[in-house]
Amino acid sequence: MSEATDSPGAIEERLGAHVGDEVPGLAWLLSYGDDVRTGAIGHLDPQGTLPIRTDTIFRISSMTKPITAVAALILVEEGVISLDEPVDRLLPELADRKVLRDPAGPLDDTVPAERPITVDDLLTFRLGWGMDFTDFSPKPFDEAWNQRRLGFGPPTPARMPDPDTWLERLGTLPLQFQPGERWLYHVGSQVLGFLVARAAGRSLAEFFADRILDPLGMIDTGFFVPAEKRDRFGPHYAGEPGALTIFDETDGQWSTLPAFQGGGEGLVSTLADYHRFASMLRGGGELDGRRLLSEATVAAMITNQLTDDQLARGGPAPDGSSGWGHGVGVIIRDLPDGPPAGGYGWSGGLGSTWSNAGPVTGILLTSRAWSSAGPLPVFETFESIIGAAVHDRLE
Repeated sequence: MSEATDSPGAIEERLGAHVGDEVPGLAWLLSYGDDVRTGAIGHLDPQGTLPIRTDTIFRISSMTKPITAVAALILVEEGVISLDEPVDRLLPELADRKVLRDPAGPLDDTVPAERPITVDDLLTFRLGWGMDFTDFSPKPFDEAWNQRRLGFGPPTPARMPDPDTWLERLGTLPLQFQPGERWLYHVGSQVLGFLVARAAGRSLAEFFADRILDPLGMIDTGFFVPAEKRDRFGPHYAGEPGALTIFDETDGQWSTLPAFQGGGEGLVSTLADYHRFASMLRGGGELDGRRLLSEATVAAMITNQLTDDQLARGGPAPDGSSGWGHGVGVIIRDLPDGPPAGGYGWSGGLGSTWSNAGPVTGILLTSRAWSSAGPLPVFETFESIIGAAVHDRLE
């Protein structure tokens, strides 16, 4: 990487300009092969009493989704589940679906589902439930979703029902769209996590630890932060610049293992841990001699699975630059001043992002949730840093 533009000093100068009112602090990583550079700027709290370190533990919210996808694909490779099988065998609550005739219409105006939901639908977010990034107008479906406390907002694991109760409540709702019809965000990963747990016969936390986290040496990743590690954790903030409020305390919702271990949002992690996960995918499913997935499975995972029509109707990026693979966003068009086509990764609404872009891996973790308008400006700056690093290596 270029010492002029991508030295730790140059990166910290650019990222440091965002520390203060925008984010209390952040930790970053940029790597190319064995050249791994990291840094930490600012504090976990606006008062400046808890310095962020490169081993600080952060709530990574939707960066949980790719890990859940890997868990499911492990079971696919082992023949425990298959991509084309209906979820009905393991999730009978979701069998015999009805579908809204009009996604914005009344809940009792439905038609039968044309086919069951499949495992592939969960991985590609085409199951028929989820957030429609093209239309956030209030609808009867949204009201019914919120009444059942199924969760569409920031992660609140300690306040969510147990998986069986969540699935039972979900099963009382019609689908918004036919299975396979539209890409809709988030719900696919939550359901996928519960399917993995039932297929494996143990909790998602146990499966993650046994089959992904321990083999990869991800020692600080999990659904909660034990007391002996909480000195590397801290409060999390939300709100507008200069007027941040506490979203979660250090000993708040991530202080104990929650009953709700959804596949969409609940993990905490560190720069080093998530870099090991990213390196495993970059290695075609293998890291340090431990193979989690075959190269063919990883190749399919990081390849866009959405059709042109589905992308035109609304995908992961409003500008159409990104598609969706199996649990990850996939860049399908070069981004101006950002990562090139072929890159993949995902971000978390509590203030985190990861990309494997060209030969470069970038990870940014912060202690502030995104605003209602989307990513904070610091994430745009970090994207441009990744883009410049990729450009330098490919020249």
